[in-house]
Formats: sequence, structure tokens, C-alpha cells
Amino acid sequence: MSERKKILLGILTVFVIFSVLVTGTVAGLVISNYDHIGRLIKVVGLIKTDYIETVTPTQLIDGAMKGVVDSLGDKYSVYLDPKDNKHLSEVIEGRFGGVGIILSLKDEKRLVILKPIKNSPADRAGIKAGDVVVKIDDTETSTITQEKAISMMRGKEGTKVILTVYRESEKKMLSFPVIREAISVPTVEGEMLPGYADIAYISMSQFSTDTGQELGKELGELVRKNPKGIILDLRYNHGGELNAAVKAASYFVPKGPVVYIVDKYGNSEEKKTVGNYLGIPLVVLVNEESASASEIVAGAIRDYKTGTLVGTKTFGKGVVQTIYQLDGGSGVKLTTAKYLTPNKTDINQKGIEPDIKVELGKGQMVVQPPEDVKQFDDQLKKAIEVLRNKF
Repeated sequence: MSERKKILLGILTVFVIFSVLVTGTVAGLVISNYDHIGRLIKVVGLIKTDYIETVTPTQLIDGAMKGVVDSLGDKYSVYLDPKDNKHLSEVIEGRFGGVGIILSLKDEKRLVILKPIKNSPADRAGIKAGDVVVKIDDTETSTITQEKAISMMRGKEGTKVILTVYRESEKKMLSFPVIREAISVPTVEGEMLPGYADIAYISMSQFSTDTGQELGKELGELVRKNPKGIILDLRYNHGGELNAAVKAASYFVPKGPVVYIVDKYGNSEEKKTVGNYLGIPLVVLVNEESASASEIVAGAIRDYKTGTLVGTKTFGKGVVQTIYQLDGGSGVKLTTAKYLTPNKTDINQKGIEPDIKVELGKGQMVVQPPEDVKQFDDQLKKAIEVLRNKF
């Protein structure tokens, strides 16, 4: 195919995209968007004839698709090029090549490290919770989106990436060469709480496709030790796969709906428990970074009154994203619905208030799971107190 034909095909593709969005049909293209289409043709022409760098039709088409999705103004909806799409799929599966850090949700303008994954390349290199990533190789993170930054930190195993961070405690910039490895994120960790042989402790870092199975295995081992109660730690859990959240909630609430999924037309889909309810006294730890799927679990437990929520108000992400696969390995992630708790409560941009509010003490760090009683934070201590009163 000639270069001219490729360009015309790219322009036509963009026209079709805009026509479907604005008018619903290609036939209404000229009537409804004559001025805009004229400007679009001129911009594409100027890029091809006057822009200093060589640009391929593929770049223009990808840019157009990205621009269409970005125009929604929804931070959760993104166009995924083949590389980003592959990385997202790997994260959902819980396995990917990268450096092993989890970013905070608090600051959307900075890449604040919530924590390095234990024994990951970042952890071994000396990167710490609270460090702010300011540069990835030679790219300033202030010039790119968080999605792009995450994509740049991931990559083929054995390759090197240099992370430059600002460490507030030392008031200086630090540079860490890190070799990427295959990262397998353990989404569920369980133990009998140190110093409390009658309390089972479960921490969940995210919801991947294997989380339901992981949780079932951990709970099976812990229940055999006859705990009188369970502490479920959902702090800093940013969410993940919807069905994994439903499976997880099934251990903590009786038979019935876990969540309602409501689309733009008001159609509602009910996601029900899959059995397995334990019926053991329960306390759930939540905070401002408990989001999305973790809020589905916490919201169900709150509505069924099968456990007590302790901590601070959750993040408030009550919308659902669907990933659509496109040709060539690319994809688009779109917000397609909102979810409601079993009592039909909409928590989007509102969050879930805990039953008992407890802030972390000044300078306290959350250790999940704690290795000894010295690592207990104020929220965990309160959870123990509340749970023991249920025995």
C-alpha cells in the first residue's frame, strides 16, 4: 500500500470514529461535523508536510484513539497501546516483569511509593515507602501520566531501569539502578496474629484472578487452628478484578447479593455470593487507600453487619471498568457502570465511613502482615480490642 493511501486510510478511520461518537452513523458525518473534519484534515496534512519528525499513519491513528478516550475526562478510561494492554493483563493475572513497587493513590500528580513488594528488585535496591519517583531513566515523571510511568517501569526480565527518587526524610535525590524481574504479587497473606493464638489475620493487597483461590487456601489453613475471630486487612488495597471481590466477600457474608452493577441505561446486574460463608466474628481494617474491589467487600460486610469496619474512610471508587480488546494487541479500558452495595448505596467519590474511626499514630508505618507485636499500629490494636469483645 502506498504512503498516500495509508494516510487517507488513517484519516478515514479517524472520521469514522468521530462520526460514530457524535452522530451514531457514518452518513451524518459531513452534515454534523463539516467544520471539525476540515480542521482535522488540515492538521493531519500539516503534520505530514511540515512537522520536523517523520510520523507514521499508525501513530496518527493511535493518537486519535487516545485523544477520543482522553476527551471523556475520566481518569479511569484509557486507550491502551499493545504494550500497555499487555502490562495491564499481566497485572490482573498477578504476574508481570517489573521492579516491584506499589504506588499510592493519594497524590495523582506525583508517583509516591506506597511500599516496595517484599524481596522485589526495588526492595533489595533500597527503595523505601514514601519515596517519590521523579525520573524513570531520562524521563521526568512530571511530564507523563501515571499509567505511562507504570508502563515504563515494567518490561522484559533482566533489563535495567534507573529510578531517581526524592526522599523527604533525607531531603535529597537518590538514584537506583534496578534490574527487572518476574514479579508475582502474593495477593493474600495469612497468619495467626503474633501474641494472639485465638485471632486469625488476613491481609489482601489486591484482587487478581487467583485471589479467590488464594484466600480459600489461607482461610482453610487458619480455620483448622480454631480461631475465635478474624481480622481482614484491606488497607492500601487498590482493588482489581470484580469477580475476585465477589468470591472473597462470599467467605464473609451469607447467601445473597454482594454488589449491584448498574449501566448507563439503568439496567442492574446482581452479583451473588458463591457460598463458603464462615460465620466467624470479624473486624475489617480499611483506610483512604482501600478502593474499588476492596470497597465492594467492605461495603457488603457493612451492609450485612457481619463485621465491624475500623480505620478511616475509604477511597470512594464506585465505578466499574471493562477492558475491550482491539486488533493488533491494543485495547481500551472504559468506565461502563457504577456499582452499588447490597443496600443499594452509591459510594463513588464518597467512600465508606468505618464503624469505628481510628487514625494512624504520627509516623506509624503499617506492616502487613506484622511479624511481632512491636509492629502493631494503632488501627490494628483497636481492631484486636473490638474483635476480642465479640468473643
